Amino acid sequence: MSRPRRTNKWSADVTAHSDALDLEPHVFSKEDPSEIAESLKRSAESSDRRKSGAFRSAMSMLNLYINRAGRNLSPSRKRTLERAKTKLRGLFGRKA
Repeated sequence: MSRPRRTNKWSADVTAHSDALDLEPHVFSKEDPSEIAESLKRSAESSDRRKSGAFRSAMSMLNLYINRAGRNLSPSRKRTLERAKTKLRGLFGRKA
């Protein structure tokens, strides 16, 4: 007997209900990479449930979103999210 198919994606559930970060609504749909990075930084720094540092938690959530969206991301959207990674590194004083 086969298992019933899930209609929702586990990655969407993680993004919406992460144990590590409480994300601001629609953070990944923002157009400005700086706004995305600043929002992730705020979320990571205010979280008391994360298991690693704020930078690592924020970058992990951004990478999860990029990787799970995969081929469904338009080239311009992917560029925006990749720029957000660069901005996030800058906000935390990390080198590119």
